[in-house]
Amino acid sequence: MGEQLGLTECVSIALGGMIGGGIYAVLGVVAQVTGPATWFAFALAGAVALCAGYSYNGLNAMGDGRGGSVSFVQQAVGDTTLAGMVGWTLLFGYVGSMAMYAYAFAEFALGFSAVPASYAGVPLRPAVSVVAVALFVALNLLGARTTGAAENVLVAAKVAVLLAFGLFGVAYATGFTDTGLSYGLGQLTTPGPVVGAAISFVAFQGWQLLFYDQGSVADSVRTIRRAVYVAIPTAVVVYVLVAVVTVALAPDALESHPHVALADAASAMLSVVGLSGLGFAVVSVSALFSTGSAINATLFSASHFAERLVRGDLLPDRIGDGDADGVPERTVVVLGALTAAFAVYGSLGAITSFASLSFIVVFGATSALAFRERDDAGVHPLPPAVGAVGALGFAPLMLWNLYTREPGTFWMVLAVGAFVLGVELLYFEREALERELGDVGDALESRG
Repeated sequence: MGEQLGLTECVSIALGGMIGGGIYAVLGVVAQVTGPATWFAFALAGAVALCAGYSYNGLNAMGDGRGGSVSFVQQAVGDTTLAGMVGWTLLFGYVGSMAMYAYAFAEFALGFSAVPASYAGVPLRPAVSVVAVALFVALNLLGARTTGAAENVLVAAKVAVLLAFGLFGVAYATGFTDTGLSYGLGQLTTPGPVVGAAISFVAFQGWQLLFYDQGSVADSVRTIRRAVYVAIPTAVVVYVLVAVVTVALAPDALESHPHVALADAASAMLSVVGLSGLGFAVVSVSALFSTGSAINATLFSASHFAERLVRGDLLPDRIGDGDADGVPERTVVVLGALTAAFAVYGSLGAITSFASLSFIVVFGATSALAFRERDDAGVHPLPPAVGAVGALGFAPLMLWNLYTREPGTFWMVLAVGAFVLGVELLYFEREALERELGDVGDALESRG
Protein backbone atom coordinates (compact mmCIF):
# COMPACT_ATOMS: atom_id res chain seq x y z
CA MET A 1 0.00 0.00 0.00
CA GLY A 2 1.21 3.49 -0.78
CA GLU A 3 3.76 2.14 -3.28
CA GLN A 4 4.10 4.17 -6.47
CA LEU A 5 5.87 3.21 -9.67
CA GLY A 6 7.66 5.94 -11.61
CA LEU A 7 8.69 6.30 -15.24
CA THR A 8 11.74 4.04 -14.89
CA GLU A 9 9.74 1.18 -13.39
CA CYS A 10 6.97 1.61 -15.99
CA VAL A 11 9.43 1.51 -18.89
CA SER A 12 11.03 -1.56 -17.32
CA ILE A 13 7.69 -3.35 -16.94
CA ALA A 14 6.70 -2.52 -20.52
CA LEU A 15 10.05 -3.68 -21.90
CA GLY A 16 10.01 -6.71 -19.61
CA GLY A 17 6.69 -7.74 -21.09
CA MET A 18 7.99 -7.32 -24.63
CA ILE A 19 11.65 -8.34 -24.77
CA GLY A 20 11.62 -11.97 -23.80
CA GLY A 21 9.25 -13.88 -26.01
CA GLY A 22 10.01 -11.79 -29.09
CA ILE A 23 13.72 -12.45 -29.24
CA TYR A 24 13.97 -15.98 -27.92
CA ALA A 25 10.72 -17.60 -29.04
CA VAL A 26 9.47 -15.70 -32.11
CA LEU A 27 12.66 -14.72 -33.95
CA GLY A 28 13.31 -18.17 -35.40
CA VAL A 29 9.74 -18.60 -36.63
CA VAL A 30 9.75 -15.18 -38.29
CA ALA A 31 13.15 -15.77 -39.88
CA GLN A 32 11.92 -19.00 -41.47
CA VAL A 33 9.24 -16.97 -43.27
CA THR A 34 11.10 -13.74 -44.07
CA GLY A 35 14.82 -14.64 -44.16
CA PRO A 36 17.07 -11.56 -44.31
CA ALA A 37 14.01 -9.25 -44.20
CA THR A 38 13.23 -10.37 -40.63
CA TRP A 39 14.27 -6.95 -39.33
CA PHE A 40 11.57 -5.31 -41.45
CA ALA A 41 8.89 -7.65 -40.07
CA PHE A 42 9.75 -6.53 -36.53
CA ALA A 43 9.87 -2.87 -37.57
CA LEU A 44 6.45 -3.11 -39.23
CA ALA A 45 4.88 -4.87 -36.25
CA GLY A 46 6.43 -2.26 -33.94
CA ALA A 47 4.99 0.60 -36.03
CA VAL A 48 1.49 -0.89 -35.80
CA ALA A 49 1.96 -1.47 -32.05
CA LEU A 50 3.05 2.16 -31.60
CA CYS A 51 -0.14 3.32 -33.36
CA ALA A 52 -2.14 1.07 -31.04
CA GLY A 53 -0.25 2.57 -28.09
CA TYR A 54 -1.22 6.05 -29.27
CA SER A 55 -4.85 4.89 -29.38
CA TYR A 56 -4.66 3.45 -25.86
CA ASN A 57 -3.15 6.67 -24.51
CA GLY A 58 -5.85 8.77 -26.15
CA LEU A 59 -8.69 6.65 -24.73
CA ASN A 60 -6.97 6.47 -21.35
CA ALA A 61 -6.93 10.24 -21.04
CA MET A 62 -10.72 10.36 -21.44
CA GLY A 63 -11.53 8.91 -18.01
CA ASP A 64 -11.08 5.90 -15.77
CA GLY A 65 -9.17 3.63 -18.10
CA ARG A 66 -7.64 1.44 -15.41
CA GLY A 67 -8.93 -1.71 -17.03
CA GLY A 68 -7.34 -0.94 -20.39
CA SER A 69 -9.37 -2.27 -23.32
CA VAL A 70 -12.12 -3.52 -21.01
CA SER A 71 -12.77 -0.08 -19.52
CA PHE A 72 -12.55 1.54 -22.95
CA VAL A 73 -15.28 -0.77 -24.28
CA GLN A 74 -17.47 -0.21 -21.22
CA GLN A 75 -17.14 3.56 -21.46
CA ALA A 76 -17.61 3.93 -25.22
CA VAL A 77 -19.95 1.05 -26.06
CA GLY A 78 -21.68 0.31 -22.76
CA ASP A 79 -21.77 -3.45 -23.42
CA THR A 80 -20.71 -5.35 -20.30
CA THR A 81 -20.77 -8.75 -22.01
CA LEU A 82 -18.51 -7.55 -24.83
CA ALA A 83 -16.17 -5.88 -22.33
CA GLY A 84 -15.98 -9.06 -20.24
CA MET A 85 -15.24 -11.21 -23.27
CA VAL A 86 -12.41 -8.86 -24.22
CA GLY A 87 -11.04 -9.20 -20.69
CA TRP A 88 -11.22 -12.99 -20.66
CA THR A 89 -9.59 -13.24 -24.08
CA LEU A 90 -6.70 -11.04 -22.99
CA LEU A 91 -6.29 -12.90 -19.70
CA PHE A 92 -6.08 -16.21 -21.53
CA GLY A 93 -3.50 -14.67 -23.85
CA TYR A 94 -1.38 -13.54 -20.89
CA VAL A 95 -1.43 -17.00 -19.32
CA GLY A 96 -0.36 -18.52 -22.64
CA SER A 97 2.41 -15.94 -23.02
CA MET A 98 3.73 -16.60 -19.50
CA ALA A 99 3.68 -20.34 -20.18
CA MET A 100 5.73 -19.71 -23.33
CA TYR A 101 8.25 -17.65 -21.33
CA ALA A 102 8.47 -20.35 -18.64
CA TYR A 103 9.04 -23.00 -21.31
CA ALA A 104 11.83 -20.97 -22.92
CA PHE A 105 13.36 -20.21 -19.49
CA ALA A 106 13.64 -23.95 -18.82
CA GLU A 107 15.15 -24.66 -22.24
CA PHE A 108 17.96 -22.16 -21.69
CA ALA A 109 18.54 -23.32 -18.12
CA LEU A 110 18.91 -26.90 -19.33
CA GLY A 111 21.27 -25.72 -22.07
CA PHE A 112 24.07 -25.33 -19.51
CA SER A 113 26.21 -28.46 -19.25
CA ALA A 114 26.03 -28.41 -15.45
CA VAL A 115 22.23 -28.83 -15.52
CA PRO A 116 21.01 -32.35 -16.41
CA ALA A 117 18.18 -32.70 -18.89
CA SER A 118 16.57 -35.45 -16.83
CA TYR A 119 16.79 -37.10 -13.44
CA ALA A 120 16.03 -40.78 -12.88
CA GLY A 121 14.66 -40.92 -16.39
CA VAL A 122 12.23 -38.04 -15.80
CA PRO A 123 12.66 -34.91 -17.98
CA LEU A 124 13.40 -31.83 -15.88
CA ARG A 125 12.08 -29.21 -18.32
CA PRO A 126 8.54 -29.14 -16.83
CA ALA A 127 9.92 -28.95 -13.28
CA VAL A 128 12.22 -26.05 -14.15
CA SER A 129 9.30 -24.21 -15.77
CA VAL A 130 7.21 -24.64 -12.62
CA VAL A 131 10.07 -23.45 -10.39
CA ALA A 132 10.50 -20.34 -12.57
CA VAL A 133 6.80 -19.49 -12.31
CA ALA A 134 6.81 -20.11 -8.53
CA LEU A 135 9.82 -17.80 -8.11
CA PHE A 136 8.09 -14.87 -9.78
CA VAL A 137 4.80 -15.56 -8.00
CA ALA A 138 6.71 -15.17 -4.73
CA LEU A 139 8.41 -12.01 -5.99
CA ASN A 140 5.07 -10.45 -6.92
CA LEU A 141 3.65 -11.25 -3.50
CA LEU A 142 6.36 -9.06 -1.94
CA GLY A 143 4.79 -5.91 -3.41
CA ALA A 144 4.82 -3.45 -6.29
CA ARG A 145 8.00 -1.64 -5.35
CA THR A 146 9.95 -4.91 -5.00
CA THR A 147 8.56 -6.11 -8.33
CA GLY A 148 9.46 -2.83 -10.03
CA ALA A 149 12.98 -2.78 -8.57
CA ALA A 150 13.60 -6.36 -9.67
CA GLU A 151 12.29 -5.51 -13.14
CA ASN A 152 14.71 -2.58 -13.39
CA VAL A 153 17.66 -4.90 -12.78
CA LEU A 154 16.42 -7.67 -15.09
CA VAL A 155 15.58 -5.32 -17.96
CA ALA A 156 18.78 -3.29 -17.68
CA ALA A 157 20.84 -6.47 -17.82
CA LYS A 158 19.12 -8.04 -20.80
CA VAL A 159 18.85 -4.83 -22.86
CA ALA A 160 22.55 -4.10 -22.27
CA VAL A 161 23.54 -7.60 -23.38
CA LEU A 162 21.29 -7.54 -26.46
CA LEU A 163 22.41 -4.07 -27.54
CA ALA A 164 26.06 -5.10 -27.12
CA PHE A 165 25.28 -8.26 -29.08
CA GLY A 166 23.71 -6.24 -31.88
CA LEU A 167 26.35 -3.52 -32.12
CA PHE A 168 29.33 -5.87 -31.85
CA GLY A 169 27.63 -8.27 -34.24
CA VAL A 170 27.28 -5.57 -36.89
CA ALA A 171 30.98 -4.70 -36.52
CA TYR A 172 31.98 -8.37 -36.66
CA ALA A 173 29.79 -9.22 -39.67
CA THR A 174 31.05 -6.25 -41.69
CA GLY A 175 34.72 -6.56 -40.70
CA PHE A 176 35.45 -10.27 -40.20
CA THR A 177 33.12 -12.15 -42.54
CA ASP A 178 33.03 -12.44 -46.31
CA THR A 179 29.24 -12.26 -46.59
CA GLY A 180 28.63 -9.19 -44.42
CA LEU A 181 25.09 -8.16 -43.58
CA SER A 182 22.04 -8.85 -45.72
CA TYR A 183 18.87 -6.79 -45.43
CA GLY A 184 16.62 -8.68 -47.83
CA LEU A 185 15.51 -5.51 -49.60
CA GLY A 186 14.28 -7.50 -52.56
CA GLN A 187 11.79 -9.29 -50.31
CA LEU A 188 10.07 -6.11 -49.15
CA THR A 189 7.68 -6.23 -52.10
CA THR A 190 6.58 -9.81 -51.28
CA PRO A 191 3.98 -10.91 -48.70
CA GLY A 192 6.66 -12.58 -46.53
CA PRO A 193 7.63 -9.62 -44.32
CA VAL A 194 3.97 -8.72 -43.70
CA VAL A 195 3.23 -12.31 -42.69
CA GLY A 196 6.32 -12.17 -40.47
CA ALA A 197 5.02 -9.00 -38.87
CA ALA A 198 1.77 -10.78 -38.04
CA ILE A 199 3.66 -13.66 -36.44
CA SER A 200 5.91 -11.32 -34.45
CA PHE A 201 3.06 -9.16 -33.15
CA VAL A 202 2.98 -11.09 -29.87
CA ALA A 203 6.47 -9.70 -29.22
CA PHE A 204 4.94 -6.22 -28.80
CA GLN A 205 2.12 -7.01 -26.38
CA GLY A 206 3.85 -6.05 -23.12
CA TRP A 207 3.36 -2.27 -23.08
CA GLN A 208 -0.40 -2.32 -22.50
CA LEU A 209 0.16 -4.12 -19.18
CA LEU A 210 0.77 -0.66 -17.70
CA PHE A 211 -2.89 0.32 -18.06
CA TYR A 212 -4.23 -2.30 -15.67
CA ASP A 213 -3.42 -0.82 -12.27
CA GLN A 214 -2.77 2.86 -12.62
CA GLY A 215 -3.29 3.28 -8.88
CA SER A 216 0.26 1.93 -8.48
CA VAL A 217 1.67 4.55 -10.90
CA ALA A 218 2.52 8.12 -9.97
CA ASP A 219 0.80 10.67 -12.27
CA SER A 220 -0.51 7.65 -14.16
CA VAL A 221 -1.85 9.13 -17.42
CA ARG A 222 1.27 11.18 -18.14
CA THR A 223 3.75 8.57 -16.88
CA ILE A 224 2.21 5.71 -18.85
CA ARG A 225 2.00 7.82 -22.02
CA ARG A 226 5.73 8.57 -21.80
CA ALA A 227 6.61 4.97 -20.91
CA VAL A 228 4.75 3.60 -23.95
CA TYR A 229 6.49 6.01 -26.31
CA VAL A 230 9.91 5.06 -24.86
CA ALA A 231 9.41 1.30 -24.53
CA ILE A 232 8.02 0.40 -27.98
CA PRO A 233 10.74 2.19 -30.05
CA THR A 234 13.41 0.75 -27.72
CA ALA A 235 12.07 -2.75 -28.31
CA VAL A 236 12.03 -2.14 -32.08
CA VAL A 237 15.69 -1.05 -32.05
CA VAL A 238 16.72 -4.12 -30.07
CA TYR A 239 14.70 -6.50 -32.26
CA VAL A 240 16.02 -5.01 -35.52
CA LEU A 241 19.65 -5.13 -34.41
CA VAL A 242 19.42 -8.68 -33.12
CA ALA A 243 17.50 -9.90 -36.18
CA VAL A 244 20.04 -8.47 -38.64
CA VAL A 245 23.00 -9.96 -36.76
CA THR A 246 21.47 -13.38 -36.04
CA VAL A 247 20.29 -13.92 -39.62
CA ALA A 248 23.80 -13.03 -40.84
CA LEU A 249 25.80 -15.11 -38.35
CA ALA A 250 23.60 -18.09 -37.49
CA PRO A 251 21.27 -18.87 -40.41
CA ASP A 252 21.57 -22.64 -39.90
CA ALA A 253 20.77 -22.36 -36.19
CA LEU A 254 17.62 -20.39 -36.97
CA GLU A 255 16.41 -23.37 -38.98
CA SER A 256 17.49 -26.21 -36.70
CA HIS A 257 17.22 -24.82 -33.15
CA PRO A 258 15.91 -21.24 -33.23
CA HIS A 259 15.63 -20.86 -29.43
CA VAL A 260 19.42 -20.83 -29.06
CA ALA A 261 20.31 -19.21 -32.39
CA LEU A 262 21.36 -15.99 -30.65
CA ALA A 263 23.79 -17.93 -28.48
CA ASP A 264 25.27 -19.57 -31.58
CA ALA A 265 25.68 -16.15 -33.22
CA ALA A 266 27.41 -14.79 -30.10
CA SER A 267 29.68 -17.82 -30.05
CA ALA A 268 30.64 -17.17 -33.69
CA MET A 269 31.46 -13.50 -33.22
CA LEU A 270 33.59 -14.04 -30.09
CA SER A 271 35.47 -16.92 -31.67
CA VAL A 272 37.69 -14.30 -33.31
CA VAL A 273 39.22 -13.63 -29.87
CA GLY A 274 38.98 -17.21 -28.66
CA LEU A 275 35.97 -16.66 -26.39
CA SER A 276 33.22 -18.53 -28.22
CA GLY A 277 32.19 -20.35 -25.04
CA LEU A 278 31.84 -17.07 -23.17
CA GLY A 279 29.62 -15.63 -25.90
CA PHE A 280 27.30 -18.63 -25.70
CA ALA A 281 27.13 -18.38 -21.90
CA VAL A 282 26.50 -14.63 -21.76
CA VAL A 283 23.63 -14.76 -24.24
CA SER A 284 22.15 -17.81 -22.51
CA VAL A 285 22.19 -15.99 -19.16
CA SER A 286 20.61 -12.99 -20.88
CA ALA A 287 17.89 -15.33 -22.13
CA LEU A 288 17.16 -16.33 -18.54
CA PHE A 289 16.94 -12.64 -17.59
CA SER A 290 14.67 -11.94 -20.57
CA THR A 291 12.20 -14.77 -20.08
CA GLY A 292 12.23 -14.31 -16.31
CA SER A 293 11.48 -10.61 -16.47
CA ALA A 294 8.73 -11.29 -19.04
CA ILE A 295 7.05 -13.66 -16.56
CA ASN A 296 7.54 -11.12 -13.77
CA ALA A 297 6.11 -8.13 -15.65
CA THR A 298 3.20 -10.01 -17.19
CA LEU A 299 2.19 -11.65 -13.90
CA PHE A 300 2.34 -8.33 -12.03
CA SER A 301 0.10 -6.40 -14.38
CA ALA A 302 -2.18 -9.26 -15.45
CA SER A 303 -2.99 -9.92 -11.76
CA HIS A 304 -4.11 -6.34 -11.25
CA PHE A 305 -6.07 -6.58 -14.49
CA ALA A 306 -7.84 -9.74 -13.28
CA GLU A 307 -8.58 -8.08 -9.93
CA ARG A 308 -10.42 -5.29 -11.72
CA LEU A 309 -12.41 -7.85 -13.69
CA VAL A 310 -13.44 -9.46 -10.39
CA ARG A 311 -14.39 -6.06 -8.99
CA GLY A 312 -16.57 -5.41 -12.03
CA ASP A 313 -18.24 -8.84 -11.73
CA LEU A 314 -16.57 -9.91 -14.97
CA LEU A 315 -14.72 -12.80 -13.28
CA PRO A 316 -15.88 -15.18 -10.52
CA ASP A 317 -15.11 -14.08 -6.95
CA ARG A 318 -13.06 -17.24 -6.42
CA ILE A 319 -10.37 -15.81 -8.70
CA GLY A 320 -9.61 -12.98 -6.26
CA ASP A 321 -10.83 -10.34 -3.85
CA GLY A 322 -11.90 -7.26 -5.78
CA ASP A 323 -11.98 -5.16 -2.59
CA ALA A 324 -8.45 -6.03 -1.45
CA ASP A 325 -5.79 -3.31 -1.23
CA GLY A 326 -2.20 -3.73 -2.36
CA VAL A 327 -1.03 -6.93 -4.04
CA PRO A 328 -3.93 -9.14 -5.27
CA GLU A 329 -2.42 -12.21 -3.63
CA ARG A 330 -5.08 -14.78 -4.49
CA THR A 331 -5.16 -13.64 -8.10
CA VAL A 332 -1.36 -13.85 -8.39
CA VAL A 333 -1.43 -17.41 -7.08
CA VAL A 334 -4.32 -18.47 -9.36
CA LEU A 335 -2.68 -17.04 -12.49
CA GLY A 336 0.64 -18.57 -11.47
CA ALA A 337 -0.98 -21.99 -11.04
CA LEU A 338 -2.71 -21.77 -14.43
CA THR A 339 0.54 -20.70 -16.08
CA ALA A 340 2.44 -23.60 -14.50
CA ALA A 341 -0.23 -26.04 -15.64
CA PHE A 342 -0.08 -24.76 -19.23
CA ALA A 343 3.73 -24.85 -19.20
CA VAL A 344 3.69 -28.50 -18.10
CA TYR A 345 0.68 -29.95 -19.89
CA GLY A 346 -0.45 -27.47 -22.53
CA SER A 347 0.17 -27.47 -26.26
CA LEU A 348 2.34 -24.35 -26.29
CA GLY A 349 2.24 -23.99 -30.05
CA ALA A 350 -1.53 -23.66 -30.06
CA ILE A 351 -1.72 -21.58 -26.88
CA THR A 352 0.88 -19.01 -27.92
CA SER A 353 -0.58 -18.75 -31.42
CA PHE A 354 -3.99 -18.06 -29.91
CA ALA A 355 -2.36 -15.52 -27.57
CA SER A 356 -0.84 -13.67 -30.51
CA LEU A 357 -4.15 -13.72 -32.36
CA SER A 358 -5.99 -12.39 -29.32
CA PHE A 359 -3.60 -9.44 -29.02
CA ILE A 360 -3.95 -8.69 -32.73
CA VAL A 361 -7.75 -8.61 -32.51
CA VAL A 362 -7.94 -6.60 -29.27
CA PHE A 363 -5.30 -4.05 -30.32
CA GLY A 364 -6.97 -3.60 -33.68
CA ALA A 365 -10.42 -3.22 -32.13
CA THR A 366 -9.13 -0.71 -29.56
CA SER A 367 -7.50 1.32 -32.34
CA ALA A 368 -10.79 1.28 -34.24
CA LEU A 369 -12.56 2.47 -31.10
CA ALA A 370 -10.07 5.32 -30.72
CA PHE A 371 -10.68 6.29 -34.33
CA ARG A 372 -14.44 6.36 -33.66
CA GLU A 373 -13.95 8.44 -30.50
CA ARG A 374 -11.20 10.62 -31.99
CA ASP A 375 -13.00 13.91 -31.36
CA ASP A 376 -13.70 13.21 -27.68
CA ALA A 377 -10.28 11.61 -27.16
CA GLY A 378 -8.51 14.50 -28.89
CA VAL A 379 -6.39 12.20 -31.08
CA HIS A 380 -5.22 12.54 -34.65
CA PRO A 381 -7.15 10.05 -36.83
CA LEU A 382 -4.14 8.66 -38.72
CA PRO A 383 -2.44 6.55 -35.97
CA PRO A 384 -5.69 4.84 -34.85
CA ALA A 385 -6.54 4.12 -38.50
CA VAL A 386 -3.11 2.57 -39.09
CA GLY A 387 -3.39 0.60 -35.85
CA ALA A 388 -6.83 -0.75 -36.73
CA VAL A 389 -6.13 -1.64 -40.37
CA GLY A 390 -2.66 -2.99 -39.59
CA ALA A 391 -3.56 -5.14 -36.59
CA LEU A 392 -6.83 -6.48 -37.96
CA GLY A 393 -5.11 -7.12 -41.29
CA PHE A 394 -2.54 -9.28 -39.51
CA ALA A 395 -5.20 -11.71 -38.24
CA PRO A 396 -6.06 -13.45 -41.55
CA LEU A 397 -2.38 -13.47 -42.51
CA MET A 398 -1.44 -15.27 -39.32
CA LEU A 399 -4.24 -17.82 -39.74
CA TRP A 400 -3.24 -18.39 -43.35
CA ASN A 401 0.38 -18.97 -42.29
CA LEU A 402 -0.70 -21.48 -39.65
CA TYR A 403 -3.01 -23.28 -42.08
CA THR A 404 -0.33 -23.65 -44.76
CA ARG A 405 2.72 -24.30 -42.53
CA GLU A 406 1.26 -25.86 -39.36
CA PRO A 407 -2.23 -27.21 -40.07
CA GLY A 408 -2.32 -29.13 -36.78
CA THR A 409 -1.66 -25.95 -34.80
CA PHE A 410 -4.19 -24.09 -36.95
CA TRP A 411 -7.00 -26.46 -35.99
CA MET A 412 -5.90 -26.44 -32.34
CA VAL A 413 -6.06 -22.63 -32.32
CA LEU A 414 -9.57 -22.73 -33.73
CA ALA A 415 -10.58 -25.36 -31.15
CA VAL A 416 -9.11 -23.37 -28.26
CA GLY A 417 -10.75 -20.19 -29.55
CA ALA A 418 -14.14 -21.90 -29.82
CA PHE A 419 -13.76 -23.34 -26.30
CA VAL A 420 -12.85 -19.97 -24.77
CA LEU A 421 -15.69 -18.23 -26.63
CA GLY A 422 -18.14 -20.87 -25.42
CA VAL A 423 -17.03 -20.54 -21.79
CA GLU A 424 -17.26 -16.76 -22.00
CA LEU A 425 -20.78 -16.86 -23.40
CA LEU A 426 -21.89 -19.38 -20.76
CA TYR A 427 -20.56 -17.12 -18.00
CA PHE A 428 -21.83 -13.78 -19.23
CA GLU A 429 -25.17 -15.07 -20.45
CA ARG A 430 -25.71 -17.34 -17.43
CA GLU A 431 -28.68 -15.38 -16.11
CA ALA A 432 -30.46 -15.47 -19.47
CA LEU A 433 -29.73 -19.19 -19.79
CA GLU A 434 -31.06 -19.82 -16.27
CA ARG A 435 -34.27 -18.02 -17.16
CA GLU A 436 -34.61 -19.99 -20.38
CA LEU A 437 -34.01 -23.29 -18.59
CA GLY A 438 -36.46 -22.29 -15.89
CA ASP A 439 -39.13 -21.53 -18.50
CA VAL A 440 -38.49 -24.89 -20.16
CA GLY A 441 -38.74 -26.65 -16.81
CA ASP A 442 -42.00 -24.87 -15.96
CA ALA A 443 -43.42 -25.80 -19.36
CA LEU A 444 -42.51 -29.47 -18.88
CA GLU A 445 -44.06 -29.49 -15.40
CA SER A 446 -47.29 -27.95 -16.66
CA ARG A 447 -47.55 -30.60 -19.38
CA GLY A 448 -46.90 -33.35 -16.86
